[in-house]
Amino acid sequence: MGLSSGSPRIWPLFPIPLDLRGVGLCAKMCYIKLNVTPPCYSRSVALSGERILIVDDSAEARDFLAEYVLRPNGYEPLTARDGREGLLMAREVSPDLIILDMQMPGLSGVEVLKALREEGVDIPVILSTFHGSEELAVQAFRLGARDYVIKPFEVEEILTAVERALQEARLRRERDELTRKLQELNAKLQQQLQELNAIYTIGKSVTSVLDLELVLNRVTEAATYMARAEQGSLMLLDEQTGELYLRAAKNIEEKTARRMRVRVDDSLAGRVIQTGRPVLLAGEQTKKIATAYLVKALLSVPLRSPGRGSIGVLTVANVTTDRSFTEHDIFILSALADYAAIAIENANLFSRLQKEKGTLEAILQGMAEGVLVTDLEGRIILCNDTAAQALNIDPRRSLGQPVSITVTNPDLLDLFLRPPLEGDPAQTEVSLPDGRTFNAHISTVPQVGKVVVMQDVTHLKELDRIRAEFVSTVSHDLRTPLTTIQGYVELLPRVGPLNEKQMEFISHVRRSMKAITELISDLLDLGRIEAGYDLEMHPLRVDPIIVDAAAELRPEAEAKKQSLTVQIAPSIPLVLGNARRIRQVLTNLISNAIKYTPEGGHICVAAQEKDRHLLISVQDDGLGIPYADQPYIFNKFFRVTTEETADIPGTGLGLSIVKSVVDRHRGRVWVESTPGEGSTFYVLLPAYEESGESA
Repeated sequence: MGLSSGSPRIWPLFPIPLDLRGVGLCAKMCYIKLNVTPPCYSRSVALSGERILIVDDSAEARDFLAEYVLRPNGYEPLTARDGREGLLMAREVSPDLIILDMQMPGLSGVEVLKALREEGVDIPVILSTFHGSEELAVQAFRLGARDYVIKPFEVEEILTAVERALQEARLRRERDELTRKLQELNAKLQQQLQELNAIYTIGKSVTSVLDLELVLNRVTEAATYMARAEQGSLMLLDEQTGELYLRAAKNIEEKTARRMRVRVDDSLAGRVIQTGRPVLLAGEQTKKIATAYLVKALLSVPLRSPGRGSIGVLTVANVTTDRSFTEHDIFILSALADYAAIAIENANLFSRLQKEKGTLEAILQGMAEGVLVTDLEGRIILCNDTAAQALNIDPRRSLGQPVSITVTNPDLLDLFLRPPLEGDPAQTEVSLPDGRTFNAHISTVPQVGKVVVMQDVTHLKELDRIRAEFVSTVSHDLRTPLTTIQGYVELLPRVGPLNEKQMEFISHVRRSMKAITELISDLLDLGRIEAGYDLEMHPLRVDPIIVDAAAELRPEAEAKKQSLTVQIAPSIPLVLGNARRIRQVLTNLISNAIKYTPEGGHICVAAQEKDRHLLISVQDDGLGIPYADQPYIFNKFFRVTTEETADIPGTGLGLSIVKSVVDRHRGRVWVESTPGEGSTFYVLLPAYEESGESA
């Protein structure tokens, strides 16, 4: 045979005697075992201990491949003497690679390969033979052989074939390992997804379901399922008895559940309550600690409530299996226990809220005053019976309806629709078709809406009418004698000379008569205003009225060395009003500011547009009004009585006249004052629209 001078070959040895004539090449070539150390021809380092099964009926071939080719290159060779033995070893040992001789007695290499494939044994195979053919190669590859070599072959050639076949097997093993890990990760992700879904479902139940029984049962079922436990229970603390009682259970017999009531100071669950930490028991630990019932594995976590500590215990247990619980189970159960604690707190809060709501509703329904509440969008959220009867509305059907549609009374509707101003507790009188009159006060509650309280003042209005008639009659009757007295006082100096003392007495009489006359004039004026006399309304500009009123009173201010300034915005709206009465309002407010401001003080009258209204303010840095007196300053005959105001003259009707005039103009008046620093009176009048109506 022709031999190359390149890589070393597995040399066929000559049979003894060394006579080659007529011998030729036999089907099986012989090998000899050399007494030299074989060289290592591997081009790559084999993985540690990869096992290669050599199946060949030639002992020389097996030994040579094992000792001179495979083992020196880091492989672990296994040998089989024929096809049957090789097939048996392949089944039992499952080597990483098989080098399979094609021609063997009993079972040929092709038959071994067929048997492996029929049994589903997937081991890479390299076929070797002396007589190769294209047909044989095709048959071998169809049966799954990874390679096909023809003897004699070079050492590097067989090592390359081995490495190539093993590399494919390694990649397949890596693929299988990656697939296995991917499946494991996918299973873990599926489990985590189920856990998250269960926790999400429980979380939704806590926020959307008010049935505590349902929520706690769901928590217990979820804990049992997610921990893969056989049983689950949820116990709550009875603070009065110091015992834990069963509130929800899963897979626990009713008989056992009924007697599950344990003391905190003498139980495993009690230890969880006292320490506020989870307890995890498994194996021998469960035999050393007495539990309410026999278990092989147990996990208990506390239910913690802010401000109250531990209020219960969530427990899962395995009674028949020895499977222990893990740190992950502690995490899951702790999350579920937190949800259970939140549900309990929500239920307690809801119960208290319902009780307080019932109490509030009972109070509101029993009130003689009418109460009507709207939300931030102007929808009715509360209407007690008094308000419903007065306004002739159905309190149940009106809930959730816009107040602008439900309420038809124009006075009350106007009160609701007015733009709110800070510090302005707006009020109005509401006249009903049945003749009754209600005094309605509106307040804005942050983040809630508007609250109107209506008080029946019909009898007070009647008394006020009688009083007004009496005052008007008496005032008219008093004018005649006062005029007579004043005439005689003026005539006294003409009948003869008066001494100094007599002149002093006459001066006192004149001042008293002037005060009485002013009082009668104010009473009559107030009566006319409240009755609606002399109140013809016209569109008018207020800025010239402000300027004239300030100019008229400026001499009084200058007499006290006070500065009186006027600040009017460039563009202020028209108002629908009575010029004489608005001037009276300004005169009274500026006059009061001058009277109650010490010498050298400052008074400022300003006007500007605010939210489609005209806002007039009269500010001073005078004495200020005590906080206790501020709610009453617009009442008739009310005067602030302090040491500083004792010598200041007045009837106590000036601010009452101001309020009556402003009310008749559908406006509002209020005061902001700090004692010792001064006061600011505000008058708010609706702007006159082009359509001819007030805004």
